[in-house]
Amino acid sequence: MVATPTPVSGCIDVRTVKSSHAVELYILAAPTRPAPAADQAKETCAAISRVLQAHDAWIMEERVFASSNALEFICAVRSRTYAPRAGGVTPLRIEIAPGGAGEVAGIQVHAVCGTPQPEVLCLDEAPVGRVLRNKDAAFLTLSAITSPEAGAPEAQAFRSFEKAEQLLKQAGGDFFSVARTWWWLDRICSWYGEFNHARSAFFTQRGLLTGKPTTHRMPASTGIGMQPLGGPACALDVVAIIAPKEKTRCFNGAGNQHSAFNYGSAFSRVSRTNTPGGETVFVSGTAAIDAKGTTTHVGDAAGQIDDTIQNVCAVLKDMQCRDDDVVHAIAYCKTPEVEQVWNKTREKLGWPFITVLADVCREELLFEVEATACPGAKRA
Repeated sequence: MVATPTPVSGCIDVRTVKSSHAVELYILAAPTRPAPAADQAKETCAAISRVLQAHDAWIMEERVFASSNALEFICAVRSRTYAPRAGGVTPLRIEIAPGGAGEVAGIQVHAVCGTPQPEVLCLDEAPVGRVLRNKDAAFLTLSAITSPEAGAPEAQAFRSFEKAEQLLKQAGGDFFSVARTWWWLDRICSWYGEFNHARSAFFTQRGLLTGKPTTHRMPASTGIGMQPLGGPACALDVVAIIAPKEKTRCFNGAGNQHSAFNYGSAFSRVSRTNTPGGETVFVSGTAAIDAKGTTTHVGDAAGQIDDTIQNVCAVLKDMQCRDDDVVHAIAYCKTPEVEQVWNKTREKLGWPFITVLADVCREELLFEVEATACPGAKRA
């Protein structure tokens, strides 16, 4: 007797942004209620595969958030469905604690069509990135750069920066080309100070931090407490635009918040750049922190969620972006109780969210949100 898969109530959200020479696809596949991990894996991967096939699209970025058990199912199903669309690059895989939707929180994919297949970038013969070139620029992404061989967490972070720089140079760029980074930091609160030291040291050596706050050139970033698969202390993702003329603008302060560097974190609140399909706005990981750098609503999940969303919306408004322009978003909840509070309000926004359980960079912070927006994006 053949078992019938349990139906999975899920979400497949696809947003597109188009230029004269390319279309970008932002795909989110996320279950909305618990089901067996194997069934969630089959349905999310099948949904992504259908979209990629229908658009003849190539993956530029891919992130998978699931329990260790579910990650095994997803890797197996992915290899049978859409893996050829990834150019051999392994997605970022983050181990999560099961949340309200079960063992699979979701999969994010950023893909392109109407272009040649992206070139693959390798580090020590392992495919870890992609670059898409046109006559004006090169669009580059790096996935899950890790350095466990470096030893201490701070040394791993610095070495991962160096590896990313090596790959950028292969493509003709450097860290001035970087618009956005993501840092996935295991046990973040135990070494976030050391991480900030490593990041500032690297940026200072490369000239991104100049000693004059008005001339700092820091990419937008998320630094969040989550466990990369395989056990490294941290993993790094990168988006860069390599062009003869500067096409990326980084805003150290934006919306309701001043520069995070005022309290030691070397990242911009938002960056804006040209990507193959048009323009992209990267809103950094944002929490309930006021203009002075102080945490608001300590112990109050609803208050922190409200302040966080207001802060993100203020940045989007500064960038002339509407709610409909948001193409990807991630909500990071510290506990299942915070997730329950968040779920009561998330539908009001209409953004394509993945929600995951994660530690935030301060012990008293309960919630964080990041967003990517493309002015003029359409729901497919």
